[in-house]
Amino acid sequence: MGNIPEAKIRHLEMIQAVVTRMANNSFMLKGWSVTLIAGIFVLASKDSNQMYLLVAYVPIILFWFLDSYYLQLERKYRVLYNRIRVCEEADQTFDLSAPASSKLDKTYYTQSLFSRTEFWFYFPTALLVATVARMTNFC
Repeated sequence: MGNIPEAKIRHLEMIQAVVTRMANNSFMLKGWSVTLIAGIFVLASKDSNQMYLLVAYVPIILFWFLDSYYLQLERKYRVLYNRIRVCEEADQTFDLSAPASSKLDKTYYTQSLFSRTEFWFYFPTALLVATVARMTNFC
């Protein structure tokens, strides 16, 4: 790996592990969201109470907010990774604290909440619930 000190490589590996964990959490939340909504659809089948379809919005909203939080943390740790990557060895503190939010780095919570990856997963899911509710003559 050239002239890069071993300690810096280990530090970058620790940060990358955190980024990977945040991305995995986000992936798992999307999977749980789909699973719970599918389960709610089954509960709201024609022979059951159609009010269960309204309950499907609860996991959509909760998982959207939680998933956005993990995306925000992932972005912050990517910023930290890039800062450590370019810093000189003498500047390294081996700190794993996430940096403060920045509009430029897209690490504000609202920027994560309405990012493409979040919006284009959870918004169509909410539209699907509305469509299913409409098709079952619930609304």
